[in-house]
Amino acid sequence: MHRWLISLLLCISTSPVVAFDHFISRQGHQLLDGTEEFRFAGLHAPELHRLEDDARGVCAADPRGWGQYFNWPTAEEQENWFQALSFTGHKAMRIYVLSVAHPADAACGRETHILPPATAGGMPVLNEKAMLVYDRMIALAEQYQIRLILPFIDHWDWWGGRAQLAAFYGETADDFYRTDSRTYQAYLDIIRQVIQRKNSITGRLYAEEKAIMAWETGNELKDSTAEFVQKTVAQIKKYAPHQLTVDGTYLKIIPESLTNPQVDIISNHFYTTNNNNNPEQVSKDLAAIGGKKVYLIGEFGLTDSKNIAAILQAAVQSEVKGAKTAGVFVWGWRGQRHNGGFYYHKEYTGHYSYRLPGFAEAAFNDEQQVVNLVRQAQARLAGKAKPDALPLPLAPKLRAITDPMNIQWLGAAVARYYRIERASSAQGPWQLLADKVSNAKLPFDPAKDRIFSDPTALKQQGPVYYRVIAVNETGQSAQSNIQSWTSAAAL
Repeated sequence: MHRWLISLLLCISTSPVVAFDHFISRQGHQLLDGTEEFRFAGLHAPELHRLEDDARGVCAADPRGWGQYFNWPTAEEQENWFQALSFTGHKAMRIYVLSVAHPADAACGRETHILPPATAGGMPVLNEKAMLVYDRMIALAEQYQIRLILPFIDHWDWWGGRAQLAAFYGETADDFYRTDSRTYQAYLDIIRQVIQRKNSITGRLYAEEKAIMAWETGNELKDSTAEFVQKTVAQIKKYAPHQLTVDGTYLKIIPESLTNPQVDIISNHFYTTNNNNNPEQVSKDLAAIGGKKVYLIGEFGLTDSKNIAAILQAAVQSEVKGAKTAGVFVWGWRGQRHNGGFYYHKEYTGHYSYRLPGFAEAAFNDEQQVVNLVRQAQARLAGKAKPDALPLPLAPKLRAITDPMNIQWLGAAVARYYRIERASSAQGPWQLLADKVSNAKLPFDPAKDRIFSDPTALKQQGPVYYRVIAVNETGQSAQSNIQSWTSAAAL
């Protein structure tokens, strides 16, 4: 179904409007949607299921010195993010891992997906609150026609990973890769629990969700062994025979994975710190795989837009013995906040996360250039000369107003800017109060920054009413809901 039609139908109903006909399958080095080859490009959206709130800074109670604050996204946030991805040509998305409990979580107000065993030596427990958010993510992926790649456990500590899982059993981070360890048995049980979970929204087991394209053994599991991968993918295929597997090994290709029929996809990540953040790496990886498996560039970025352009071009065009890159993601993307503005993440390189559809306010971050490059890559993969025009933005969601100096709204997914209208009655007449109002400041701190202030409201004798309209190059949205404010002096 054409994305314009999907966008139109979503204006009418929030129920699912389309369903996938097929699981994504593999034939040799190709992914297939039915009988059609499936290739994709996009910005990497790691946090569709858990939020790192950089604006709050570092949690001082975390002994690691860099541990941050995390929250669960609201339902409106999650849907807004899927709208942004779908309306800008994304067909697939790799997210980040399942988070693992850390001793500092309580002091930092954090919750995680994976909790310690209920009894000593037992298996880890899935956090139901977290998994309800995961359920919603999968349901939204189907609604907005985006296939998911879902990694299990992290090599690193950022969200809690192998070290934190091992700590449940008094073992070390390295024991994660040792297949006779308690940590590894716990990892296998996490895989079982997750894949066998019944989605509270769709009513299907995760193994039955066509929105799930592939399960990835984990994120950047650079110490994976052939035995580790073989036993892990066997566990995945045991419970999810219709879904694909990604060998999440990092910076190397395990020879046995190329001949293991239960491994479907070989992934690599390109970063300058690894001396592989260049277009030549694409052909090197394709040659090493030799057409035996699907090739995925799961992450690359933290570099200038010229290099991003070169790597995207290589990912789209490079071919070795008939094999091409199936998919490529530029790291990383963040979406809009429930009450306005955007979440963000600042990397050690100084780069910030990108936003859609790209904003002039982030010119220092090459945001519009990078977004345009990604959309051009999507168009080329679809056999088009240029990307489709953005659809009309949906109506923003204006929040209750407690202070006219801080008027807040959840922005529309593909809006460039906003018009603010005001009236003395909910029935109008409406007057234009402000035009070309941006919600795209980067970085945005909701404790300090304001999207829009109306000091003239403080002088009004009666109630004032507001509505917001989203605008992009295609046109404008319907009006938002109406909110009012009355000064204390007028009461």
